[in-house]
Amino acid sequence: MARGQSPTVRRRRLSSELRRLREAARLTIEEVGDRLECSASKISRIETGHVGVTPRDARDLLELYGVPPDRLEALVQLSREARKKGWWHAYNEVFTGAFVGLESDASSLRAFQALLVPGLLQTEDYTRAVMRSIRPDWTEAEVERRVIARTERQRLLTESDPPNFWAIVDEAVLLRTVGGPGVMHKQLLRLCEMSTLPNVTLQVVPFDSGAHSSMEGPFLILGFPEQMDPDVVYVDTTTGGVYLEEQPDVQRYTLMFDHLRASAASPDESVHLVSRAAERLSRQREGENP
Repeated sequence: MARGQSPTVRRRRLSSELRRLREAARLTIEEVGDRLECSASKISRIETGHVGVTPRDARDLLELYGVPPDRLEALVQLSREARKKGWWHAYNEVFTGAFVGLESDASSLRAFQALLVPGLLQTEDYTRAVMRSIRPDWTEAEVERRVIARTERQRLLTESDPPNFWAIVDEAVLLRTVGGPGVMHKQLLRLCEMSTLPNVTLQVVPFDSGAHSSMEGPFLILGFPEQMDPDVVYVDTTTGGVYLEEQPDVQRYTLMFDHLRASAASPDESVHLVSRAAERLSRQREGENP
Protein backbone atom coordinates (compact mmCIF):
# COMPACT_ATOMS: atom_id res chain seq x y z
CA MET A 1 0.00 0.00 0.00
CA ALA A 2 1.44 3.39 -0.99
CA ARG A 3 2.35 5.84 1.72
CA GLY A 4 -0.54 8.16 2.59
CA GLN A 5 -3.07 5.50 1.64
CA SER A 6 -3.71 3.51 4.84
CA PRO A 7 -7.28 3.54 6.23
CA THR A 8 -6.01 4.92 9.54
CA VAL A 9 -4.36 7.95 7.96
CA ARG A 10 -7.35 8.53 5.68
CA ARG A 11 -9.64 8.57 8.72
CA ARG A 12 -7.32 10.98 10.51
CA ARG A 13 -7.25 13.24 7.45
CA LEU A 14 -11.06 13.15 7.10
CA SER A 15 -11.59 13.87 10.80
CA SER A 16 -9.30 16.88 10.62
CA GLU A 17 -11.05 18.20 7.50
CA LEU A 18 -14.52 17.78 9.03
CA ARG A 19 -13.42 19.74 12.08
CA ARG A 20 -11.93 22.49 9.88
CA LEU A 21 -15.09 22.71 7.76
CA ARG A 22 -17.35 22.89 10.83
CA GLU A 23 -15.28 25.73 12.24
CA ALA A 24 -15.32 27.51 8.86
CA ALA A 25 -19.13 27.22 8.88
CA ARG A 26 -19.11 28.83 12.36
CA LEU A 27 -21.01 25.97 13.95
CA THR A 28 -20.43 24.47 17.36
CA ILE A 29 -20.40 20.72 17.95
CA GLU A 30 -23.65 21.10 19.89
CA GLU A 31 -25.33 22.98 17.02
CA VAL A 32 -24.29 20.27 14.55
CA GLY A 33 -25.69 17.59 16.84
CA ASP A 34 -28.99 19.45 17.15
CA ARG A 35 -29.39 19.94 13.40
CA LEU A 36 -28.54 16.33 12.55
CA GLU A 37 -30.49 14.96 15.52
CA CYS A 38 -27.54 13.13 17.02
CA SER A 39 -25.42 13.59 20.14
CA ALA A 40 -22.68 16.18 20.34
CA SER A 41 -20.40 13.42 21.65
CA LYS A 42 -20.79 11.55 18.35
CA ILE A 43 -19.63 14.60 16.40
CA SER A 44 -16.74 15.05 18.82
CA ARG A 45 -15.64 11.42 18.46
CA ILE A 46 -15.78 11.72 14.67
CA GLU A 47 -13.66 14.87 14.70
CA THR A 48 -11.07 13.34 17.02
CA GLY A 49 -10.88 10.15 14.96
CA HIS A 50 -12.04 7.95 17.82
CA VAL A 51 -14.79 6.53 15.62
CA GLY A 52 -15.14 6.14 11.90
CA VAL A 53 -17.65 8.09 9.88
CA THR A 54 -20.03 6.40 7.50
CA PRO A 55 -20.44 7.81 3.97
CA ARG A 56 -24.02 8.78 4.91
CA ASP A 57 -22.88 10.69 8.01
CA ALA A 58 -20.08 12.32 6.03
CA ARG A 59 -22.56 13.49 3.38
CA ASP A 60 -24.95 14.89 6.00
CA LEU A 61 -22.14 16.79 7.72
CA LEU A 62 -20.70 18.15 4.49
CA GLU A 63 -24.09 19.30 3.20
CA LEU A 64 -24.69 21.07 6.51
CA TYR A 65 -21.32 22.82 6.14
CA GLY A 66 -22.18 23.99 2.62
CA VAL A 67 -19.35 22.14 0.88
CA PRO A 68 -19.44 22.37 -2.95
CA PRO A 69 -20.62 19.17 -4.74
CA ASP A 70 -17.25 18.17 -6.24
CA ARG A 71 -15.41 18.59 -2.94
CA LEU A 72 -18.28 16.89 -1.11
CA GLU A 73 -18.10 13.77 -3.32
CA ALA A 74 -14.31 13.56 -2.90
CA LEU A 75 -14.65 13.60 0.89
CA VAL A 76 -17.48 11.06 0.86
CA GLN A 77 -15.22 8.78 -1.18
CA LEU A 78 -12.47 9.37 1.39
CA SER A 79 -14.89 8.19 4.09
CA ARG A 80 -15.47 4.96 2.13
CA GLU A 81 -11.74 4.33 1.79
CA ALA A 82 -11.18 5.09 5.48
CA ARG A 83 -13.49 2.20 6.40
CA LYS A 84 -11.36 -0.43 4.65
CA LYS A 85 -9.32 -2.78 6.80
CA GLY A 86 -5.52 -2.87 6.93
CA TRP A 87 -3.42 -6.01 7.47
CA TRP A 88 -3.26 -5.27 11.22
CA HIS A 89 -6.99 -5.88 11.66
CA ALA A 90 -6.17 -9.60 11.61
CA TYR A 91 -4.46 -8.96 14.95
CA ASN A 92 -7.18 -6.92 16.64
CA GLU A 93 -6.52 -8.60 19.97
CA VAL A 94 -2.87 -7.48 19.78
CA PHE A 95 -2.97 -4.04 18.19
CA THR A 96 -5.35 -1.61 19.84
CA GLY A 97 -5.90 1.97 18.84
CA ALA A 98 -4.52 3.62 15.72
CA PHE A 99 -0.79 3.11 16.33
CA VAL A 100 0.07 0.42 13.77
CA GLY A 101 -2.08 2.04 11.10
CA LEU A 102 -0.24 5.32 11.56
CA GLU A 103 3.14 3.60 11.73
CA SER A 104 2.52 1.67 8.52
CA ASP A 105 1.89 4.90 6.63
CA ALA A 106 4.65 7.05 8.10
CA SER A 107 7.51 8.22 5.90
CA SER A 108 9.73 8.85 8.93
CA LEU A 109 9.92 7.32 12.40
CA ARG A 110 12.08 8.86 15.13
CA ALA A 111 12.19 6.74 18.27
CA PHE A 112 13.81 6.86 21.68
CA GLN A 113 13.94 3.93 24.06
CA ALA A 114 15.55 3.99 27.50
CA LEU A 115 15.10 0.36 28.56
CA LEU A 116 14.13 -1.79 25.57
CA VAL A 117 15.25 -2.43 22.04
CA PRO A 118 12.69 -0.70 19.77
CA GLY A 119 9.99 -3.13 18.68
CA LEU A 120 10.84 -2.84 14.98
CA LEU A 121 14.37 -4.07 15.72
CA GLN A 122 13.66 -6.89 18.15
CA THR A 123 14.41 -10.56 17.52
CA GLU A 124 11.61 -13.03 18.17
CA ASP A 125 13.35 -14.49 21.22
CA TYR A 126 13.97 -11.04 22.69
CA THR A 127 10.29 -10.19 22.18
CA ARG A 128 9.25 -13.43 23.90
CA ALA A 129 11.49 -12.73 26.87
CA VAL A 130 10.16 -9.19 27.26
CA MET A 131 6.52 -10.24 27.00
CA ARG A 132 6.92 -13.09 29.45
CA SER A 133 8.48 -10.68 31.94
CA ILE A 134 6.00 -7.83 31.69
CA ARG A 135 2.90 -10.04 31.33
CA PRO A 136 3.44 -13.28 33.25
CA ASP A 137 -0.34 -13.84 33.15
CA TRP A 138 -0.30 -14.37 29.36
CA THR A 139 -0.45 -17.94 28.06
CA GLU A 140 2.19 -19.20 25.64
CA ALA A 141 -0.39 -18.95 22.85
CA GLU A 142 -0.99 -15.27 23.67
CA VAL A 143 2.73 -14.57 23.71
CA GLU A 144 3.27 -16.33 20.38
CA ARG A 145 0.40 -14.43 18.78
CA ARG A 146 2.09 -11.18 19.73
CA VAL A 147 5.48 -12.35 18.53
CA ILE A 148 3.97 -13.17 15.12
CA ALA A 149 2.20 -9.79 15.00
CA ARG A 150 5.41 -7.93 15.83
CA THR A 151 7.32 -9.86 13.18
CA GLU A 152 4.67 -8.80 10.68
CA ARG A 153 5.14 -5.18 11.77
CA GLN A 154 8.89 -5.40 11.17
CA ARG A 155 8.39 -6.06 7.46
CA LEU A 156 7.77 -2.31 7.26
CA LEU A 157 11.52 -1.62 7.33
CA THR A 158 12.44 -3.93 4.45
CA GLU A 159 9.50 -3.54 2.07
CA SER A 160 9.60 -1.32 -0.99
CA ASP A 161 9.51 2.40 -0.13
CA PRO A 162 10.27 1.88 3.58
CA PRO A 163 10.14 4.74 6.09
CA ASN A 164 13.32 6.33 7.41
CA PHE A 165 13.75 4.91 10.90
CA TRP A 166 16.05 6.77 13.30
CA ALA A 167 16.32 4.95 16.61
CA ILE A 168 18.13 6.28 19.67
CA VAL A 169 18.59 4.02 22.67
CA ASP A 170 20.17 4.49 26.07
CA GLU A 171 23.28 2.42 26.75
CA ALA A 172 21.24 0.57 29.39
CA VAL A 173 19.39 -1.16 26.53
CA LEU A 174 22.65 -2.83 25.47
CA LEU A 175 23.74 -3.89 28.94
CA ARG A 176 20.48 -5.32 30.28
CA THR A 177 20.67 -9.04 29.48
CA VAL A 178 17.13 -9.86 28.39
CA GLY A 179 16.38 -13.56 27.98
CA GLY A 180 19.89 -14.68 28.89
CA PRO A 181 23.28 -14.16 27.22
CA GLY A 182 22.39 -16.21 24.12
CA VAL A 183 19.19 -14.30 23.36
CA MET A 184 20.79 -10.94 24.07
CA HIS A 185 23.85 -11.71 21.96
CA LYS A 186 21.67 -12.46 18.93
CA GLN A 187 19.66 -9.31 19.61
CA LEU A 188 22.78 -7.15 19.58
CA LEU A 189 23.91 -8.75 16.33
CA ARG A 190 20.46 -7.95 14.90
CA LEU A 191 20.95 -4.29 15.82
CA CYS A 192 24.27 -4.24 13.98
CA GLU A 193 22.68 -5.93 10.97
CA MET A 194 19.66 -3.60 10.81
CA SER A 195 21.87 -0.53 11.12
CA THR A 196 23.38 -1.38 7.71
CA LEU A 197 20.04 -0.75 5.99
CA PRO A 198 20.06 2.60 4.16
CA ASN A 199 16.79 3.66 5.82
CA VAL A 200 17.83 2.75 9.39
CA THR A 201 20.01 4.89 11.68
CA LEU A 202 20.96 3.75 15.16
CA GLN A 203 22.47 5.90 17.91
CA VAL A 204 23.36 5.05 21.50
CA VAL A 205 23.37 7.56 24.36
CA PRO A 206 26.37 6.49 26.49
CA PHE A 207 26.23 6.59 30.28
CA ASP A 208 29.09 9.07 30.37
CA SER A 209 27.01 11.64 28.48
CA GLY A 210 25.20 12.28 31.77
CA ALA A 211 21.65 13.58 32.02
CA HIS A 212 19.82 14.04 28.74
CA SER A 213 16.57 15.51 27.43
CA SER A 214 14.51 12.31 27.40
CA MET A 215 15.14 10.63 30.73
CA GLU A 216 11.41 10.65 31.52
CA GLY A 217 10.61 7.87 29.06
CA PRO A 218 10.28 6.55 25.50
CA PHE A 219 8.51 8.26 22.63
CA LEU A 220 8.07 8.02 18.87
CA ILE A 221 7.59 10.83 16.36
CA LEU A 222 5.72 9.79 13.22
CA GLY A 223 6.09 11.90 10.11
CA PHE A 224 3.91 11.57 7.00
CA PRO A 225 4.54 12.27 3.31
CA GLU A 226 1.51 14.49 2.78
CA GLN A 227 1.53 18.04 4.12
CA MET A 228 -2.13 17.67 5.10
CA ASP A 229 -1.13 14.89 7.53
CA PRO A 230 0.82 16.61 10.34
CA ASP A 231 3.36 14.80 12.51
CA VAL A 232 2.13 13.00 15.60
CA VAL A 233 3.98 11.96 18.76
CA TYR A 234 3.24 8.63 20.44
CA VAL A 235 4.23 8.45 24.10
CA ASP A 236 4.23 4.94 25.53
CA THR A 237 2.79 4.36 29.01
CA THR A 238 2.23 1.34 31.23
CA THR A 239 -1.50 1.46 30.49
CA GLY A 240 -1.33 2.11 26.76
CA GLY A 241 -0.22 5.12 24.79
CA VAL A 242 -0.95 8.82 24.36
CA TYR A 243 -1.06 10.61 21.00
CA LEU A 244 0.06 14.23 20.86
CA GLU A 245 -0.89 16.17 17.73
CA GLU A 246 -0.90 19.81 18.84
CA GLN A 247 1.95 21.68 17.19
CA PRO A 248 3.59 22.89 20.44
CA ASP A 249 3.75 19.29 21.73
CA VAL A 250 5.18 17.95 18.48
CA GLN A 251 7.76 20.77 18.39
CA ARG A 252 8.78 20.04 21.98
CA TYR A 253 9.43 16.37 21.28
CA THR A 254 11.17 17.19 18.01
CA LEU A 255 13.52 19.47 19.94
CA MET A 256 14.06 16.73 22.55
CA PHE A 257 14.98 14.29 19.78
CA ASP A 258 17.41 16.78 18.25
CA HIS A 259 19.08 17.21 21.65
CA LEU A 260 19.28 13.44 21.99
CA ARG A 261 21.01 13.12 18.62
CA ALA A 262 23.59 15.65 19.80
CA SER A 263 24.12 13.81 23.11
CA ALA A 264 24.38 10.37 21.53
CA ALA A 265 27.41 8.74 20.01
CA SER A 266 27.63 9.00 16.22
CA PRO A 267 26.01 6.20 14.21
CA ASP A 268 29.41 4.58 13.53
CA GLU A 269 30.49 4.89 17.17
CA SER A 270 27.09 3.55 18.26
CA VAL A 271 27.43 0.41 16.15
CA HIS A 272 30.89 -0.04 17.71
CA LEU A 273 29.33 0.17 21.18
CA VAL A 274 26.76 -2.46 20.22
CA SER A 275 29.49 -4.71 18.78
CA ARG A 276 31.56 -4.42 21.95
CA ALA A 277 28.53 -5.35 24.06
CA ALA A 278 27.96 -8.38 21.82
CA GLU A 279 31.61 -9.41 22.17
CA ARG A 280 31.38 -9.23 25.97
CA LEU A 281 28.33 -11.49 25.90
CA SER A 282 30.09 -13.89 23.54
CA ARG A 283 33.04 -14.16 25.93
CA GLN A 284 30.60 -14.63 28.82
CA ARG A 285 28.91 -17.50 26.99
CA GLU A 286 32.27 -19.11 26.24
CA GLY A 287 33.17 -18.87 29.92
CA GLU A 288 29.92 -20.61 30.86
CA ASN A 289 30.53 -23.38 28.28
CA PRO A 290 34.27 -24.19 28.38
